[in-house]
Amino acid sequence: MGKARKPIQIVILFLIVLVGGYAIGSSVFGGNGKPEEGSKAPAIDLLGLDGLGHTLDEYKGKAIVLNFWGTWCAPCVKEMPALQAQWEKWKDKDVVVVGINVGEDQMTVENFVKQVDIDFPILMDTGRDAVRSYGISPLPTTFFINAKGKIDSIHIGQLDLDSLDDQIGKLVD
Repeated sequence: MGKARKPIQIVILFLIVLVGGYAIGSSVFGGNGKPEEGSKAPAIDLLGLDGLGHTLDEYKGKAIVLNFWGTWCAPCVKEMPALQAQWEKWKDKDVVVVGINVGEDQMTVENFVKQVDIDFPILMDTGRDAVRSYGISPLPTTFFINAKGKIDSIHIGQLDLDSLDDQIGKLVD
């Protein structure tokens, strides 16, 4: 009986070593799937405050400012007027600002949007699928995506009006 188990034990040990090697290699060599500058922006499919489903494909050919935020996040709240101002400035120049709210209910987000007078598209990431796809950790995090769908730059933390304007200017040049 002992001789019959030995090949099975060797196969199991081999599989454990193979899976362990893959896991270690992926973490050491960046196989975590987190998007980086120059890579294609991950797809999203989220419900908007308008009640419709939205994807990045609907903005094909436009530069996208993709901002992950929450109403409970003080820096997120502080940068909203700058995002709104840049939306108004650039929306007729093939630039779209898209806010992705992270994990909050629709009523909370709708009340906030009305209170601060935002009219750029707001999408709801209640299941945090987009957060996982984009590897978001701290909020706010903003992705600047060029018209070809590639990530031009990533900004972690609060943006002010001037730095936001500079980043968008680079996207459209």
